[in-house]
Amino acid sequence: MSDPKSVDLLARAERVIPGGVNSPVRAFRSVGGSPVFISRAEGPYLYGADGAQYTDYVGSWGPMILGHAHPAVVEAIVTAARNGTSYGAPTELEVIFAEKVSALYPSIEMMRAVSSGTEACMAAIRAARGFTGRDAIVKFEGCYHGHADFLLVKAGSGALTFGVPDSAGVPAATAKGTLTLPYNDSGALRELFRSRGSEIAGVIVEPVVGNMGVVPPAPGFLEAILEMCKAHGAVSIFDEVMTGSRLSLGGMQERVGLRPDMTCLGKVIGGGMPLAVYGGKRAIMQKVAPLGPVYQAGTLSGNPVAVSAALALLGLLDARVYEKLESLGARLEKGLVDAAKRNGAEVCVQRVGSMITLFFTRGPVGNFEDAVKSDTARFGAWHGAMLRRGQYWPPSQYEAAFISAAHDDALIDATVAAADEAFAAKQ
Repeated sequence: MSDPKSVDLLARAERVIPGGVNSPVRAFRSVGGSPVFISRAEGPYLYGADGAQYTDYVGSWGPMILGHAHPAVVEAIVTAARNGTSYGAPTELEVIFAEKVSALYPSIEMMRAVSSGTEACMAAIRAARGFTGRDAIVKFEGCYHGHADFLLVKAGSGALTFGVPDSAGVPAATAKGTLTLPYNDSGALRELFRSRGSEIAGVIVEPVVGNMGVVPPAPGFLEAILEMCKAHGAVSIFDEVMTGSRLSLGGMQERVGLRPDMTCLGKVIGGGMPLAVYGGKRAIMQKVAPLGPVYQAGTLSGNPVAVSAALALLGLLDARVYEKLESLGARLEKGLVDAAKRNGAEVCVQRVGSMITLFFTRGPVGNFEDAVKSDTARFGAWHGAMLRRGQYWPPSQYEAAFISAAHDDALIDATVAAADEAFAAKQ
């Protein structure tokens, strides 16, 4: 049960905000109970409306890689805000930011700043369509690329059929431009390109899925995407909104040594502010207005406060940060696996770097079909038990948890101890 103040706030919110929340997963409906309203955050901790402290494994869904309210980032925000929060005009800061991104991601020869990951993915796909003159886009089941109409699509009756809407309000005609395949299925991808390669403008993929829980790519899967796109004149798009500068400074593409045609970035790259990026090969990005016919614009894109936060955060990330995150991630993974074994819980723990998911299924989880076998009722009970023990875990079986550099071994061990008790609790 949430604290009384949060319950009261939710009742007030539900009168003026759909479901009382500004993003669906915050509603806690998939885990039962009601959400904790947060009053502030610092380092690895969140503080509820009643002042209760929680060890945070959501991290604002990824961007808080150094923990909350890092002094250098806060100072950069305050300094920038004193000079004005938005100009609607070019700034030197935007240039410095773009140069920094291009240095970290060699695949990004040109980029455009936007305000959200949804915007970045939407614009990248529009650029791919404008560059190729084709309409069809390939995505994979379980990957989430924002709430643009043509991306809220599930598979049709067969792997090679056009998609059908996965949300009310999405026109069927819009969904027909999206082809959906199983994640990690290189064979299905090759078959699709053999039959319809001339129609495909691009393939968008989370190089490590975080939006059905953490699902790493199978050997050769990402390489097959780049290979097929190159062979058929399509655009390969890595959606690194979640993984970008989270799994390494240069994202998952740096870890695996691949260069997609286009990349979408957000979360960490934005320093915890509303800032995201899409970019890639110069030839593609030169199709974007004002240079070309692909229109995209945004009043707050690249605003000085967000860009200042991003530059401050990126300037603090180095090899030592990622070594610490890897160490903490491995400690948490082992601790959760061992705690589950001690209590006879059938779970699967999957992790890449500082992203981790505890699936309540035997596993391994390699695609959406595997993920949905999870026992969501048991996860919900475990989540509630963890929350009562001061552990703020993602309120969905199908979301990644995140570790920050503000965590330490002692906090990880305390979380494992809480997880042990939560496994042992009556489900």
